[in-house]
Amino acid sequence: MRKLLPLLSTHPHGGGRSALTCRFRCGDACFQEVPNTSDNEYAGDVIAGVLSRRSALRAAAVVTAATAAGGSLVLGSAPAAEAHGPGHGHGPKPAPKADGARGLRFSPVAPNTADQVTVPTGYGQNVVIRWGEPILRGAPAFDAEKQTAKAQAGQFGYNNDFLSLLPLRGEKDRQVLVANHEYTDEVLMFRGYDPQNPTREQVEVAWAAHGLSVVVVQEERRTGRLTPVTRHHLNRRLHTTSRFELTGPAAGSALVRTSADRAGRTVLGTLNNCAGGTTPWGTTLHGEENFNQYFANGSSATDKRYGIGTGATERKWERFDKRFDLAQEPNEAHRFGWVVELDPYDPDSTPKKRTALGRFKHEAAQPRLTADGRPVVYMGDDERFDYFYKFVSSKRMMKGGSRTAQAHNLTLLDEGTLYVAKLTGDSPAAEIDGTGKLPNDGEFDGSGTWIPLATASAKGAVSHVPGMTAEEVFVFTRLAGDKVGATKMDRPEDVEPSPRTGRVYVALTNNTDRGKAGKAGADEANPRNLNKHGQILELAEHWDDPASDGFAWRLFLVAGDPNDPATYFSGYPKEKVSPISCPDNVAFDPHGNLWISTDGNQLGSHDGLFGVAVHGERRGELKQFLTVPRGAETCGPLIQDRRVLVAVQHPGEIDGASVEKPASAWPDGPGKIVRPSVVAVWRTDGSDIGV
Repeated sequence: MRKLLPLLSTHPHGGGRSALTCRFRCGDACFQEVPNTSDNEYAGDVIAGVLSRRSALRAAAVVTAATAAGGSLVLGSAPAAEAHGPGHGHGPKPAPKADGARGLRFSPVAPNTADQVTVPTGYGQNVVIRWGEPILRGAPAFDAEKQTAKAQAGQFGYNNDFLSLLPLRGEKDRQVLVANHEYTDEVLMFRGYDPQNPTREQVEVAWAAHGLSVVVVQEERRTGRLTPVTRHHLNRRLHTTSRFELTGPAAGSALVRTSADRAGRTVLGTLNNCAGGTTPWGTTLHGEENFNQYFANGSSATDKRYGIGTGATERKWERFDKRFDLAQEPNEAHRFGWVVELDPYDPDSTPKKRTALGRFKHEAAQPRLTADGRPVVYMGDDERFDYFYKFVSSKRMMKGGSRTAQAHNLTLLDEGTLYVAKLTGDSPAAEIDGTGKLPNDGEFDGSGTWIPLATASAKGAVSHVPGMTAEEVFVFTRLAGDKVGATKMDRPEDVEPSPRTGRVYVALTNNTDRGKAGKAGADEANPRNLNKHGQILELAEHWDDPASDGFAWRLFLVAGDPNDPATYFSGYPKEKVSPISCPDNVAFDPHGNLWISTDGNQLGSHDGLFGVAVHGERRGELKQFLTVPRGAETCGPLIQDRRVLVAVQHPGEIDGASVEKPASAWPDGPGKIVRPSVVAVWRTDGSDIGV
């Protein structure tokens, strides 16, 4: 194991994550018993070192001797709001000519521990919006020492994650920014915070800091700078006490009814929104991930399978609202763990929780259309040894912006079939010894099957899982996956289909539990015991049909130090790539390159954002584009022609840090409270990113 950063714990759930992060993001899931105790096969890090000979995912790549440019590093503590790379303070330096795939022609940033956002030479940046900045009419300016729940409800939320930028017709140089707010870290929000005795005001501020933000942003044409348009009529905050509607096959079920909602159709709030997706019909999708940590006094087997504890919670919300106490409201937790659909163009609309997409720890939900126009949504369940899913709608998208089309498209995710993935290798089990040694055929690859779990229609829902009703399948989707023998995976987080090729890329962040006593061991998809760096799997649906019931799979990238023989970059020369650890979110740029953000880097440097070519002779060429400040995670990557957006989440979240003892000075410098923020990066010469 490489030496970790000072003050950084070796927390097993996130590798390099701090214990503080694990406390507040996922309720110390890594210190709890793994919820999945089924004996299904386990799929995770696929190590390689070879090109596939027989897989349907065969690369057309021809390995070349192209040379990646050397990295550039910005040191010091210049305010990120105005940093312009190494030339800051002496006029912007133009981006040097760099080799690489189109879209990736920049000098890679070197791994570093600078307390700032570090970008390539020739690139500038600005902080678009910070936690607490007012976005609604009447909201006051942010004052960390006098923060109130009322103020926070009109201000940008905490710990921004998923980002979406949508066009705004009729308003020149403006776009609609939608952001998830995953969780709050009260230790870094409130001076003198007592975790054993939070005040009602602190709890209500935290309620208001969760959820979603919609804010119109203005573009500066000669750069890529974005600034918020405060008090725009589309700006919106949705939080823990906002109204959400349950739709689809589980809506109205006895499993989701509570004393406050006897109809089982109206939920207050959305929690732990992690990654998400943007639909072809102009809405955004938001995954409710580690919702389990907010609920106290779980007692049922289903509570345990979802990681809900039997005692008090970290935040103690159950003291202030009985719905967070499952001893009083046993069904309230069943109303979280869904994919939320939001219409950002209608500020009066009620967001929908789409129950047809199943209930689990949703990291993301990114749609792709079939040839006849039906959306298919790929989803990961971010837990050690849990599963990878897809939903295939039975309804076709209507084109155009008419009211009829809009109304119809807002029903697309309520009817269709939910599937879970089972992966199979093609080598004898005796050839997989747990060391990562290649089997005799020289590769780790195989095929897969989509197992149907349940189908929802206007006439009702049908279960395909023996012993479970359709409502049970949709509410207790993890148990349905257990029953049908789905393949266990290493924390499947973000999932993204390529808009160009249709191939699906799954970020598997890490899982250091594999191969431990009593845990699933090696198989062809998991030939290496212990997985601290993670990997990315590439899947190709049969006949390139996203509604297909089968697929081929193989490794695209196995993360880690390129000098480690157990890493793999699709056959690209490893001396010419950047080191990467713990892939989390993935996105595509306009050129078809995959961009990867990391969370919990185990290589001794800060997390960052990387671009990698997935096709052509440079397939596997991976280059680091930026790094984030101390204690931060890189989230929400969004790559446009002239701009890259990242959500810098939980800066300064280092063990022992607090408001009184900050571990970071980002983004506003020493003496200012540390604030999660959204950052835009652009080329200072006005050209497109990476060309």
